[in-house]
Amino acid sequence: MYKGIRAKIIQMIVIAALYTLVTVAENYFFGGDITSGITKGIIQSRLAEALTVLPVFTPAAIPGLFIGCLLTNLIIGCHKWDIIFGSLATLVAAIVTYLVRKHKFLAPIPPIVINMMAVPLLFTYVYRYDDRPFWQYVIFIGAGELIACGIFGIALMLVLDDHKDKLFPTDGTGDKTVPEKSEDGTENKEGQGEK
Repeated sequence: MYKGIRAKIIQMIVIAALYTLVTVAENYFFGGDITSGITKGIIQSRLAEALTVLPVFTPAAIPGLFIGCLLTNLIIGCHKWDIIFGSLATLVAAIVTYLVRKHKFLAPIPPIVINMMAVPLLFTYVYRYDDRPFWQYVIFIGAGELIACGIFGIALMLVLDDHKDKLFPTDGTGDKTVPEKSEDGTENKEGQGEK
């Protein structure tokens, strides 16, 4: 099994690829133009946003989610400001989620709150699609994020929690990939108690 920096790079690539694959597939099946596509419109819900809970398990999710969002926004043809600021909002949300990782059930809150503020700002003050007030966009985007991050994200987190040590091995910086040594100098394998 890969450990340390190699494991982190693999995790980052897999997370970025999953975010992109899920959103591109969702856009393909439920797509539309910039104002109506389910993954990029005024009323939107990206199922891949469930992955925004992954910084609870690994810091590699931070660049993974950012790269995945950036690639996705490029592939599905989002406006340049979405590509820039949408991806940056995902990056900031991932960082904040990582910071609250010790309270894992708070994990969905940063992506929900950050996206429901950042995206409506674009819709209201940059794109000016229609005469809707800012708060309506906040409700639309917030509802989509609540479904993706709040419901699917927590479900994903609960499923992964039982397998976190195998899926997200760590490098000894508070993580558990490097075997701990007992008092006599021998290595204890994870999951085995001292005899």
